[in-house]
Amino acid sequence: MPLKYLHTMVRVKDLEKSMAFFALLGLKETKRYDSEKGRFTLIFMAAEGQEDTPLELTYNWDGDDALPSDSRHFGHLAYGVDDIYATCQHLMDNGVTVNRPPRDGHMAFVRSPDNISIELLQNGESQAPAEPWASMENTGSW
Repeated sequence: MPLKYLHTMVRVKDLEKSMAFFALLGLKETKRYDSEKGRFTLIFMAAEGQEDTPLELTYNWDGDDALPSDSRHFGHLAYGVDDIYATCQHLMDNGVTVNRPPRDGHMAFVRSPDNISIELLQNGESQAPAEPWASMENTGSW
């Protein structure tokens, strides 16, 4: 039986902060569902042209005490980017900590406001190592 990837769901504590973070990565809201009875909101966000593979942000209106403090029950989301250095600089310019800098010109990790690990991978061949990235140390966990 063939399978089709549908989406990845993550729970978030602050819907606006989380949406703003994923918008910095280039995702846009594609669908929203508010459940008055269930007291939750589902926001689907996807990259342009990839609306069929969204990220689902689940926000419980009354809070979510079930979320572990470090969110390590979830591995990471991975996104390919055209320019790993420009993407990391854009995120840093907007207050996002690059936990694992792209020292190799290929891979970086950041965290969302809900501590979700995001892996950024250079599309195609790795870029040549460049400063300041090549000598940057890791910050926190990724």
